[in-house]
Amino acid sequence: MSWPLLAVISAIAAGVTSVFAKAGLDDVPSHLANAARTAIVLAISIVVMWWSGEHSKTSQLTPRAWIFLGLSGLATAVSWVAYFKAMSIGSATPVTAIDKASLVVTMVLAMVFLGERPSWTGGLGAALIVGGAILASLETR
Repeated sequence: MSWPLLAVISAIAAGVTSVFAKAGLDDVPSHLANAARTAIVLAISIVVMWWSGEHSKTSQLTPRAWIFLGLSGLATAVSWVAYFKAMSIGSATPVTAIDKASLVVTMVLAMVFLGERPSWTGGLGAALIVGGAILASLETR
């Protein structure tokens, strides 16, 4: 599959995830819900790894890879803990809108650490995402 198709699948799944997470938080503490979801993610990830045959490539996990994957895991944990707590307090749409503005953080860090070059279209897209996140997060009652 191509990366754009996989990215679209990811976006659709993330949207579904937000709605299911909010529904699952009904009368469930946020950290318990997050731990349950994380356990399911781990189990599915292990099954996919074995099914794809990638379990035989553990030698490719260099010390550098372990460091960066560990840091990514730490950032994921912080993100999920904060996301689930925010979802338990707020509405799904504004919480998710702000969460998805993480693209701007990704863009800046990718420029600084990965050497990705910014473009005016990327900058405009980031500005629109931030504006959209702000507008979508304004709750009207």
